[in-house]
Amino acid sequence: MAENLRFKKFSDFNLPKRTFVNLRWIALIGQLSAICFVYFFFNFEFNFHFCVAIVFFGSLTNLFLQYFEKNLILNNYNSTIYLGYDIIQLACLLYLTGGITNPFIILLIIPAVFSAVFLNNSSSIILVIISLISLTILSFKYLPLPGPIEGTHFHVPDYYLFSIPLTVLISLLFLVYFGMKFGNEAKKRKEALANIEKVMANEDELMSLGGQAAAAAHSLGTPLSTIALIAKELKQELGNNKKIASDIELLISQSNRCNEILKKLSVNPGIEDDFILSEYSFYDYLSEIIRSFETISKKEFFLNTKGYQNPIKLYHSTEINYGLRNFIGNANKYARKKININLKSDKKITEIKIEDDGEGFPSDIINKLGEPYIKSNLQKDKRSGLGLGAFIGKTLLERNFAVIDFMNHSNKGASVTIKWKNSDLKKI
Repeated sequence: MAENLRFKKFSDFNLPKRTFVNLRWIALIGQLSAICFVYFFFNFEFNFHFCVAIVFFGSLTNLFLQYFEKNLILNNYNSTIYLGYDIIQLACLLYLTGGITNPFIILLIIPAVFSAVFLNNSSSIILVIISLISLTILSFKYLPLPGPIEGTHFHVPDYYLFSIPLTVLISLLFLVYFGMKFGNEAKKRKEALANIEKVMANEDELMSLGGQAAAAAHSLGTPLSTIALIAKELKQELGNNKKIASDIELLISQSNRCNEILKKLSVNPGIEDDFILSEYSFYDYLSEIIRSFETISKKEFFLNTKGYQNPIKLYHSTEINYGLRNFIGNANKYARKKININLKSDKKITEIKIEDDGEGFPSDIINKLGEPYIKSNLQKDKRSGLGLGAFIGKTLLERNFAVIDFMNHSNKGASVTIKWKNSDLKKI
């Protein structure tokens, strides 16, 4: 089921306006503090008023963003515009205060790196280009670095002078690349986890509806039996009246039909008040899941419980049920004829091993299993999926203290081992 989920593309990147505004205020206050400290404390001569004006215009843009931008979330386009402005604003300050010789030149890469983590790749590339253009200009054109005496110049060898922009450039490309790489992974994982939450919400809703249906079947059984009994007595007393007899027969048949429908809705119509199990053992989980697959699959399922010596019961967990169902479903999907499920437990450990007789996990992704959106280059079957089933199953079970291990067994075929410490199971 999980492999067939359709996940939306990650095209809607955005930034929380409040966080972005606060970060810009920190940057602007830092710029103004540095300018005032150098001018008033050190008494260095430089274009103080122009620098203050640049910070002032930056503050105006932040005030506009804070009070006139109504959206609480900035879309990708607007975020790119503001970050691009921040690069240009900082470049203007650096132009007035020493260009690449200013030690704060490294701050020029921050907007692009920020974009690499939170915005899409196109925005990051645009901001990298703006940063490179600014860096190139600042390498050749800039006013002298502020010093204690007017007209004093910062002199270093040319090879050292031009190593500074080269270092900034390498840092920019390195950090943006890894920001894009890890940012995209984080976005994908966040999206996949969001979809897990939706799946679990749907599963809980279905379970709730099933419970309500079972409760209805249980509650309506007695009054329907009473109606049927009264109808039969009326038939005996008024059987000679042909007009009424046909109506009574219809009443009895419809009452019986209602009973049959309610029996189908009931989880366990043979149990009176305990029609819903409150606690499940892993044998109950696996038996229920296997029965559900046997109704739709022609493959054989074998449940081995010889080593199941210490059954532990726990309250019914939708996450455990759905996690196990994903792995058994994957085994059913890729198996040729049979699926072996071994359940064993002792005083310390409970273990479930799910094995199929298929082709096994592709060798190029076996070490990545459990990550979302992975695809083998060796898999011939185009329906092989994107690893979402394994990701969902692993995530849900690990939330419940399980340890998952993927491997290919010696007779070909895939093997998934799920282990719990019994002490952890008691916490669920």
